[in-house]
Amino acid sequence: MLAQTYELLSAGGIGGVSIDEVARRSGVSKTTIYRHWPSRAALLLEACSTIGSPPPVPDTGTFGGDLAAVADGLAEGLRSARWATVLPSIVDAAERDPDLAGLHAELHAGLMAPFVVISDRARARGELAAGRGSADVAAAVAGPLFYRRWFSRESLDAAFVSHVVEDALRTVARRGVEPRT
Repeated sequence: MLAQTYELLSAGGIGGVSIDEVARRSGVSKTTIYRHWPSRAALLLEACSTIGSPPPVPDTGTFGGDLAAVADGLAEGLRSARWATVLPSIVDAAERDPDLAGLHAELHAGLMAPFVVISDRARARGELAAGRGSADVAAAVAGPLFYRRWFSRESLDAAFVSHVVEDALRTVARRGVEPRT
């Protein structure tokens, strides 16, 4: 049932998921679904809780290297992972549904967790500019990548990702930190 829910979600976003269609596709009755999940939102929450595995946190020894690795991984996910097709509908639905807003917050925290770790390391090594935090780092990288994936629909190629990392380092890193090592 969860697999069918996620399939429907991937194909048509949250609006494309109905209990009737999940029941039809999974070959179970609606009452069976409602026995396990009291509402469509509960079913969606559980189906979405399995979206992807947490992104790896690189440790290259430098902020520039770590940031480049995180950006490359995020760009690859945006190009090819199923969550990249599902997340926009979750963001949209989260505006109106508090349960889905909680799911959105969890997914966001998971996607941004590597930025927190590498920012903390960079701060400890003196590589992060004063007054800059992980939210600044994440916004400087994820913002342009999300924009390209979901708004302009331009390529998320290696050259673009490299430019994003260079721009982010100019913004959030202490002077002299290189993008890659």
